[in-house]
Amino acid sequence: MSRTNFDMLLQAGCHFGHLKRKWNPAMAPYIFMERNGIHIIDLHKTVAKIDEAADALKQIAKSGKKILFVSTKKQAKEVVAEKAASVNMPYVIERWPGGMLTNFPTIRKAVKKMANIDKLMNDGTYSNLSKREILQITRQRAKLEKNLGSISDLTRLPSALFVVDVMKEAIAVKEANRLGIPVFAIVDTNSDPNNIDFMIPANDDAKDSVEVILNACCAAIAEGLEERKVEKADEKASKEQAEVVADGAPKRTRKARKDAEPKAEAPVAEETVAEEEAPAEA
Repeated sequence: MSRTNFDMLLQAGCHFGHLKRKWNPAMAPYIFMERNGIHIIDLHKTVAKIDEAADALKQIAKSGKKILFVSTKKQAKEVVAEKAASVNMPYVIERWPGGMLTNFPTIRKAVKKMANIDKLMNDGTYSNLSKREILQITRQRAKLEKNLGSISDLTRLPSALFVVDVMKEAIAVKEANRLGIPVFAIVDTNSDPNNIDFMIPANDDAKDSVEVILNACCAAIAEGLEERKVEKADEKASKEQAEVVADGAPKRTRKARKDAEPKAEAPVAEETVAEEEAPAEA
């Protein structure tokens, strides 16, 4: 069953592309027609691409891996933050930190610095500093939180990127391509879809358009997380049951094992055999 339908996408304005003069010829297969100088996206193809991307995202989530959502454009950032947080996935909505993927250890150091500031503030280490120094540290902490707070739980490279507007987030896409990280993206008629692994042709400027697509994709991620949870619970139950069966099995003592062993027949004395075989005397 499809996760979204034609009417939902039409109502959200997903079919509106860019002006014809701004188009990218690589998007030609996904353009339905031109109206008043604006390209109209073929929503039948959009529905198919959403389902394809959603199935792949579900499998990634089911395997326990992280998907990093990226959108720094004003009209989409709040929706992206809300939807990513709803499925407990990291996101970047302020500014893409250059080298975030290709130089990931450095980004992790900045995140740890933020955690260290919190720790030192809580244990009173900074209480002897002047007001100016405390203010500087507080500002530094706020800046780190704004740019990196949403990825503080990302301890390793993400297994996939979900991008809104591949032109605006070109650096993020380039880093992911370099590292072989699959990229999922909403791609408008002015963008190049060739470097995108799972592209969704749709309007990437309208909030409603982005939201309806994210709803479908995040619902699939939630399904994957739920299935993983159920599988882990089943594995745990099976393991506990096996342990109970093993503990309940009767344990034989050394004496019981010895008694259970087949006893060798005692050798019959040769004299006895001879006596039995000898004919009785008359």
